[in-house]
This record gives sequence, C-alpha cells and structure tokens, in this order.
Amino acid sequence: MANKKVNAKKEAYAKKQEQEGKKVVNWIFGVLIILALCYAVWSIIMVA
Repeated sequence: MANKKVNAKKEAYAKKQEQEGKKVVNWIFGVLIILALCYAVWSIIMVA
C-alpha cells in the first residue's frame, strides 16, 4: 500500500518536471526567435 503511494508521488513529480521542462524549452525558443528578429532588423538598418 505504501509502495503504491510512493509510485503515485514519483509519477506525479515526473509529470510535473516534464511540464516545467517543456515550459523552459518554449521560453528559450521564444527568446531566440525574438533575438533573431532584433538581429534581422539591426542588420537591415546597418545596410541601409
């Protein structure tokens, strides 16, 4: 019985960690896209 509780807690923790990891990855990609757009605008301004 205690083993089932431990397994349930481990599964819940793993699921939570996976969701948090996906959130972090999405933030990183978002920041990279924003930086790429800023660089594109900057390079266009420097050429013009």
